Amino acid sequence: MEPRLVIVEKYVALMEQGTVPTAVAVSTLDVCQPAIGLGDDLSAHWGLTHFLLGGHHKLEAAAMTGRPVRLLSLLALGESLAEVADSARLPALRAQPRSARAAGT
Repeated sequence: MEPRLVIVEKYVALMEQGTVPTAVAVSTLDVCQPAIGLGDDLSAHWGLTHFLLGGHHKLEAAAMTGRPVRLLSLLALGESLAEVADSARLPALRAQPRSARAAGT
């Protein structure tokens, strides 16, 4: 068996026993608005992007099994297109139920 698959199968077995592994990513938060004159939509668009540093095998195992993975996200404040106040709001926004986030409330 290919070495990558051996590692993935190890995580599949752990997940079947109830383990929830953790992957690590560096993230950026971009808060942008459309250019002036391109319509009436002046709402801000939030983009939280994760760049996976470690945990590729864990995510593959999760995709195969449909099981969850934790993500430790390190937000790169200096590299984000967001104000400090926007970044400070992120924990409270992420704590909202998914349906509330989708509705933009």
